[in-house]
Amino acid sequence: FTGHLFAEKLLKALHLNEVKVESTNLGDHYDPITKTVRLTEEKYQSQSLTAITVAAHEVGHAHQHATGYRPFKLRTLLVKTMAPAERFGALILMTAPFIALITRVPGPGLLMFLGGLLTLGLGAVVHMITLPTELNASFGRALPMLEEGNILKEGDEVYARRLLTAAACTYVAASLMSLINVARWWTIL
Repeated sequence: FTGHLFAEKLLKALHLNEVKVESTNLGDHYDPITKTVRLTEEKYQSQSLTAITVAAHEVGHAHQHATGYRPFKLRTLLVKTMAPAERFGALILMTAPFIALITRVPGPGLLMFLGGLLTLGLGAVVHMITLPTELNASFGRALPMLEEGNILKEGDEVYARRLLTAAACTYVAASLMSLINVARWWTIL
């Protein structure tokens, strides 16, 4: 199967007929608002183990959404809340030096600077909180679908587990990127 066809097959087996599968260039993800599994063009068209494993992981998120899995709901809320907060934190960091210069008092500028860093740092915390949701999508949902459907060839399970671990840890990588972003702002200012 291609990643696209495999995702559709899994969604049909799970009776998630309202969930669509689309190609994207924004990275593999499940969008709970539009109920869409999105795969990068490479995985959408590919018949590789990576393509079907990532497709299964994203369908795992669709299944979490359909079953009302609470950590998924929390993750969705946190991600929706933190995206604007991170942009606001960046704005605070950019304006902090100007506020300090205009007021000629370092206190407000310093408070704004620290508030901006904390806001950006919260992104890292949110990404770490979402890790159990990602692990469940990979190992509580995707791996059983791959195994029960006899999709994996002999010897592929080890590699599928590695790919699912990588898929689950994308938020850990995002968390580290948030921390690097905080360090970058610290260096700039």
